[in-house]
Amino acid sequence: MSFWAQQTSSSDSLVRQVEVEHDVMENTVEFTPETPPLIQVAGAPKAYYSYYWEFGDGHFSKDSLPKHVYEKPGEYEAQLWVTNHYDNGKTPATRPQKVKVNKATTDYKEKASMTSDIDIIRNRDPIPEEDIVVVMRYKNPKNYTTSGQLYLFYNEQKYKADNFELTDIRTHHGEQQKQDIPLAFSGVTEENETLLASAQNEILQLTKKWKDSTEKINLPLTLEESKAYYRDYQFFEFDDMQPGEERNMFFTLRTTPEMLKDTSAIVTVRSVYVPDRQFDTHKVKDMEMEIVTSHDPNKMSSNATVMNYRLARFKTFKFKTKFQNNGEGPATTIRLETEIPEMFDTSSIEILDTYPECPICPKNKEVFYSCIDTTFTRQKAIFTFKKIYLPGTEQKSVTEIDSTKGFVKYKIKLAKDFHKKTTRTRTDIYFDKNDPITTNYATTRFLPGLSIGAKAGYIMSPSLNNHEEYFVGATFSPYKSYRGYLQAELIISANSFDELNQFTEETPTADGFVEIYDIEQFREHQNISFYLVPASYRYNLNNVLALGTGVQLKLDLSSEVEEENTGEYSLFIPSEGFTIRDETKDFTSVNTQTTSLDNFQAGAFVGFNIGVARIGPSAGVRYVYNLNAPHNQLQFYAIWKF
Repeated sequence: MSFWAQQTSSSDSLVRQVEVEHDVMENTVEFTPETPPLIQVAGAPKAYYSYYWEFGDGHFSKDSLPKHVYEKPGEYEAQLWVTNHYDNGKTPATRPQKVKVNKATTDYKEKASMTSDIDIIRNRDPIPEEDIVVVMRYKNPKNYTTSGQLYLFYNEQKYKADNFELTDIRTHHGEQQKQDIPLAFSGVTEENETLLASAQNEILQLTKKWKDSTEKINLPLTLEESKAYYRDYQFFEFDDMQPGEERNMFFTLRTTPEMLKDTSAIVTVRSVYVPDRQFDTHKVKDMEMEIVTSHDPNKMSSNATVMNYRLARFKTFKFKTKFQNNGEGPATTIRLETEIPEMFDTSSIEILDTYPECPICPKNKEVFYSCIDTTFTRQKAIFTFKKIYLPGTEQKSVTEIDSTKGFVKYKIKLAKDFHKKTTRTRTDIYFDKNDPITTNYATTRFLPGLSIGAKAGYIMSPSLNNHEEYFVGATFSPYKSYRGYLQAELIISANSFDELNQFTEETPTADGFVEIYDIEQFREHQNISFYLVPASYRYNLNNVLALGTGVQLKLDLSSEVEEENTGEYSLFIPSEGFTIRDETKDFTSVNTQTTSLDNFQAGAFVGFNIGVARIGPSAGVRYVYNLNAPHNQLQFYAIWKF
């Protein structure tokens, strides 16, 4: 008998399929895959396949040639997922196959395999538009039969697009899917513990401290925090779980095309396990996954791929370097030389976890046991596993691929003076005295953030008489940008100026005379104006000096002109050649004109700031040249960016 897996793509004309032979011997089934040839990545270690099997009865295996014993007769749906490493071809997809077992076992005994009450694992790291399988494992830790709850949270809120689409759920023990999360808090914990809540400060007080730090008792708080951190969740209830019994649930997650493309980012899914739904006692397990573009076991990842600059100073960031020995023999010394960007404080590095698991080597002392040594140069952190045994994938008798893999996980703080700029770091991995294998780049970048600035100042137009203009406004720009950035501005100003005009009006009369008015006109302008800088380019030369240039638009929202005209009358008699002055016909007139949305102006400007250039107070000067009169304008202002 055989079943096969295949996948086609518009960009890959070859159909890659996996044929699987399975032999049924009473209630035992042996599975043998026949994989297509690997397409070796040039310069990479030897390509290989890894395997993940589901047998359709709630059990799974990562063996390449699994042998599975079914407890009961029946027809089961077996599935295989094959993952290609160091291979340029497409990853084969899965097609289920029916496996029929006719005989029941009389001595079937479940093998205990879990070391904790809740665990969550996956078959491979996520690649956009590829399926991954997440296995939620849970165990009854009580000495009595229980009925409890399970939760799976995924798609973190901090990423704009969903990273995963849930396409399938496979249960084998009657787990019932529910719609809404219950948030009623019973306040009941096991062993007659009590939970007191203060209505004033909502501080939880416990009658004893839990020895297991992963065990929690405020279930509604955990669920609310999880809902705030993740967009999507699944909720299940289960019944009649025997003491010590282990169960598995299977979820197929399709990574979306919009999935975060940062190949050094870490995404997470979370499981919450309530062993007995009569109580609020529960456990939480998070699973970190590195986003990859290919299934390369040697890689770097970080949770610092997207940082909030406002909060970054108060946080510690984690990095993880994974490696695999692809040699024909074991490695006894593995050295990881990791580049440390200048924005991080090398002295703050603290190792969180390693595999092979070993203590930190003592300084200036030779030891004869396995340990990991940490040394630093100006730009590197060097982690050296000494006197260890890490099997090679080509080593004889090695059947478990995971045993050839290792990692070091560490945390690090930012330096005291760090800038808002993108950095990249990678690791050179040395196995004994072999040439290094270089990982991908782990990229760190900051969210743009929004900085709103309060701006106020004075505008002077030299060509206007008695011009006075004061303004207030706001600026909008990325928060504390390092060098160049764009900035927009909205400004409202109150301004006034006056003008004095002198001119003569001559009007011929019917009897051949000319009436002459010598007029002196005084106009006083009062305006409320709106300024818009849709985009300006700013550049911080250093921490105290910044330059800028951009386009400025202006429109008078309201304009009031009070006009006073004074005229002196005289009569010119052409035949006599002289003028007669007549004061009785002199006049004075006053009128007011009001307009709105008038006097549009466009111009360009250059200027500079001095002070705290990136965030905080500064003062600046800006020269503006308008396309229409008045052409020249100077702005003096103070600004405080938040």
